[in-house]
Amino acid sequence: MSGVAVHHGISVHRINAMVLRYWYLLMSSWPRLLELVYWPALQIITWGFLQNYISQTSGFFAQAGGSLIGAVILWDILFRGQLGFSISFLEEMWARNLGNLMMSPLKPIEFLISMMVMSLIRLAIGVVPMTLLALFCFDFNFFAIGLPLIAFFCNLIFTSWSIGIFVSGLVLRNGLGAESVVWTLMFGLMPLACIYYPVSVLPVWLQYLAWTLPPTYVFEGMRALLIDHVFRTDLMVWSLAINAVLFIASFAIFLALLRSAKHHGSLLGGGE
Repeated sequence: MSGVAVHHGISVHRINAMVLRYWYLLMSSWPRLLELVYWPALQIITWGFLQNYISQTSGFFAQAGGSLIGAVILWDILFRGQLGFSISFLEEMWARNLGNLMMSPLKPIEFLISMMVMSLIRLAIGVVPMTLLALFCFDFNFFAIGLPLIAFFCNLIFTSWSIGIFVSGLVLRNGLGAESVVWTLMFGLMPLACIYYPVSVLPVWLQYLAWTLPPTYVFEGMRALLIDHVFRTDLMVWSLAINAVLFIASFAIFLALLRSAKHHGSLLGGGE
């Protein structure tokens, strides 16, 4: 009975093997490592100097507790979380190894969990130097946000994984011809997530759409905390509830697209 339970359950060893595979790929290429640090550093420097300029001319951002820099870092957590997940998946597509994985004892849930773990590793490599730059160059201590930062991070990473699972399913079913979705979908959501401005600046009809996105609640919560010094628990609860729905839906869609890919024989192709 115990052997059957292990066979049908989730194997930590298989997940660990996949994480090690992606870790070795990452460590074997210095351009991959450099890219993880380069773009977040470039963003924080660019937006940091912009905030300094605006604070010198208007004074608002000087009173806003670094809300612009905070928004940049939180956006990077969202974007890099999704990209870190999707890049690991694309590594298998580029190597045409997906068919081999699906014929192995590796379960889809184990495959997805391994990419989630790798997403966190990639995210840490990029975001930690970013927060240090914000501290030493612009005197903004991101970690001084305190415990609310945990709620912000968890909601953003759940959203990034949901989108990562969804776009991976699309590429799985449609091949590398759909690869552009991996890079562009998050940017398509960017205006509605209200990263650098409050929801109130949107037209009323767009505000309803914006409130269907979990990141919107996080960025509104971040501004409430840094500007008004109020932690909006209600916003975090709503974000978590929507994230739960999105996560379950994305997993169901991934499994459906995987079955469709197997049925149409596209697992072994994976080309354009």
